[in-house]
Amino acid sequence: MLNSLDLEGRPQDTRVVVAMSGGVDSSATAALLKAQGYDVVGITLQLYDHGAAIHRKGACCAGQDIHDARAVAERIGIPHYVLDYESRFRESVIDSFADSYASGETPVPCIECNRSVKFRDLLATARELGASALATGHYVSSRRLENGSRALVCAADRDRDQSYFLFATTREQLQFLRFPLGDMTKSQTRELARQFGLSVADKHDSQDICFVPTGRYTDVVERLKPNAMEPGDIVDIDGRVLGQHPGIVHFTVGQRRGLGIASRAPLYVLRLDAARRQVVVGPREALLMDRIVLRDVNWIGDGALDDVVGDGLELFVRVRSTREPQPAWLRAANGGYEVELVVGEEGVSPGQACVFYDAAEGQARVLGGGFIKSAAPRRFEGGREQIEAPALAAARG
Repeated sequence: MLNSLDLEGRPQDTRVVVAMSGGVDSSATAALLKAQGYDVVGITLQLYDHGAAIHRKGACCAGQDIHDARAVAERIGIPHYVLDYESRFRESVIDSFADSYASGETPVPCIECNRSVKFRDLLATARELGASALATGHYVSSRRLENGSRALVCAADRDRDQSYFLFATTREQLQFLRFPLGDMTKSQTRELARQFGLSVADKHDSQDICFVPTGRYTDVVERLKPNAMEPGDIVDIDGRVLGQHPGIVHFTVGQRRGLGIASRAPLYVLRLDAARRQVVVGPREALLMDRIVLRDVNWIGDGALDDVVGDGLELFVRVRSTREPQPAWLRAANGGYEVELVVGEEGVSPGQACVFYDAAEGQARVLGGGFIKSAAPRRFEGGREQIEAPALAAARG
């Protein structure tokens, strides 16, 4: 007989570790599972030196948040532990964040934190504590399939769905993970927290880059990768120098404002060339990309990826967390994988994720995804085609 978490045994005989960040979502998750009778253990990770972030509104995993998580655990009557993961977080998330920016990418540190710290290291700790599951407050769901495996699906609350940030979750991890808030809205979660008398019921949500105490990510990059702050040229797609910039780290693909150059027509950042310290700009039409080369692809759909892809797999992809999924084809190419977009996307940036779905809306299943290595444009009106990104051109031989 399966309980409400699709696990064998009575709730009172089932230990569940809850990752408690000190926010309302993870707090409500812990309270809900405790109310359902589970043997709940709360764990909060100290991920960085909270001295610098304690006064920053919205900072998570430090300072006030640790205090809030401890208070919630005491309120609902569960054991609570704070684990020092600072060194792991610095190596896996902060250092890779700085490296990515220095190489001309726009990274998504939340993805790496979920992949390497929470769902690898914390999950292992949960197993050591004898838990049958690790539960989090993410807005995403998992469904038990007929063969006993689990599928990751979008949250019921479309505006809160966090599936984009969890594409790197493995099949093995999905078997152990649970997401109790997947079928709830944010307002329902807050109301649940109020019913349980939690002090964090109306607490503000945490910011995306939790380890940037000033809100300026360039401060972190400058400290760890000072070469990324070296000045260089702003050039057009023909290589003509239009001006200078203070460092490529200040720019991202698709950016229009803050270029510091005069032009008759609006110019946008098309790509960043870290080796040459160049910011390449051009017209908006040149931002439209229809082919994307991926790296570090993770597949959590049915079967083996190469068998499923065959000559091409039709699916839907999201190239930024704020974009809607759009139709595309996934193909094997040159020892890796490429995505061909049906209608194209503007501002496709290396370092962001390209996440695969089996549908464009509703509680679609997440099939996996990969990080964007490079992209190639389609033709735009104006009489010529933008030069392909070097990495893609080389991949095509």
